[in-house]
Amino acid sequence: MNLFKKILVANRGEIAIRVMRACRELGIRSVAVYSEADRDSLFTKYADESYFLGPAEVSQSYLNIGKIMEVAGKAGVDAIHPGYGFLSENPKFAAACESAGIAFIGPQSIVMEMLGNKINAKFIVKKCGVNIIPTSEGAIQNPPDAIKAASLIGYPVILKAAGGGGGRGMYIVEEENQMTRMFELAQSTAQSTFGNNEIFIEKFIAGPKHIEFQFMADKFGNVVCFDERECSIQMRHRKLIEESPSPAITEPERDKMVNLIQAMAKQVGYQNTGTAEFLYHNGEFYFIEINTRLQVEHTITEIHTRIDLVKEQILVAAGNPLSFKQSEINHRGWAIECRINAEDPLNNFYPSVGRLKAYRAPGGIGVRIDSGIYSNSLITTDYDSLVSKVIAWGRDRNEALERMKRALYEYVIVGINSNIPFHLAMMNDRDFQDGKYDTTFIQKKLEYLIGETKQIKDKKILLEDKIRDDVDKTTAASNVAFDTSRMDG
Repeated sequence: MNLFKKILVANRGEIAIRVMRACRELGIRSVAVYSEADRDSLFTKYADESYFLGPAEVSQSYLNIGKIMEVAGKAGVDAIHPGYGFLSENPKFAAACESAGIAFIGPQSIVMEMLGNKINAKFIVKKCGVNIIPTSEGAIQNPPDAIKAASLIGYPVILKAAGGGGGRGMYIVEEENQMTRMFELAQSTAQSTFGNNEIFIEKFIAGPKHIEFQFMADKFGNVVCFDERECSIQMRHRKLIEESPSPAITEPERDKMVNLIQAMAKQVGYQNTGTAEFLYHNGEFYFIEINTRLQVEHTITEIHTRIDLVKEQILVAAGNPLSFKQSEINHRGWAIECRINAEDPLNNFYPSVGRLKAYRAPGGIGVRIDSGIYSNSLITTDYDSLVSKVIAWGRDRNEALERMKRALYEYVIVGINSNIPFHLAMMNDRDFQDGKYDTTFIQKKLEYLIGETKQIKDKKILLEDKIRDDVDKTTAASNVAFDTSRMDG
């Protein structure tokens, strides 16, 4: 078996910890890079070596290819794992690794370039027999062209950044008189967020489900594809809850998509891991994009299959064949993930900042926590609000739901507000429990869910709320004692 000796993790937070865990189990040394805002973060302490990048501003730290490559050379690493977000889908970063003789733990830069642009990806997968949503023929340059393209597609339409991802930079246009203003806004957002102002237009499908399939491939032409993940519970185009399998997909539909995705990956010569994302509406799948990286929600596939996807990524990047065949993937039971964000659901989900006064992660059978925080961690608004993920597994969907409710009850994060009570409100919702939801679910039921969230807080249903007052009193007493000692001195 080929193994790397030292891997630099070009990321932060919980995903940095996740990759470093895999490195530690494989006997590979890990290297962290961090910004000023992350100087005391857990991942910098967990790594075998840590190197300072620069200020909190991402352009000077986690998006600074030159600085990261400089650290890679200084640390003597033979591979770099990009995690998700930041540079994970940047073909220039992958190419820089290739030029330096450092393995990039992800697809080749040429494949990333090919599939990372949403416009190109659509026409590539279309040739493989995958349905695509009615879309503009290439990038749209100006509002008049946008109006022309939208008239051919038919309103409503959605404007998307060609180089976008993570739900950012998408704008729905209901009618022609909105187009000029929305197009200019979309183009400006695309440029400032992704450094690429190319915009394309799709037919907007109201009330679909969001379904994705993760696949893996090695350099020997072996490709495997896992069961679908249901990612329809979203807020402002960003995923909040995921589960696998989907309550809505049939076995024949699943088998058809698995075969199509395997064929697509083979055709483009894909290596390492990726995810094909689709809208599902009236029994049809419509391709959205391919994420040429590890997904935030890879965890539910891992707990659902008992396969360590990050280890497999590392081994494939080191030149090893996949350690399992398609027929050997055994999906069992049901898995659900809740993304825990530092935000206040009762204040329009406004970001919450502060230092954690207390932290206790849930445990017990069938519960997994991926987190980058600990007691006394400082939560800021410098980066994404995601602080951890709760994953629950059950023999069936009902057991997974009940286990998730128990895990959310146990989770204690004192010092900031989080969306834990909002997640519990979701778990208690009858329509969600029955699997009757699509991407508009939160939008339609937000007022009701906020009311339920407030009741959960008011009734102190969560363990966190039951001990919060005690923690606050202890903190206040400590502060008084400290102030008194200073006066006495």
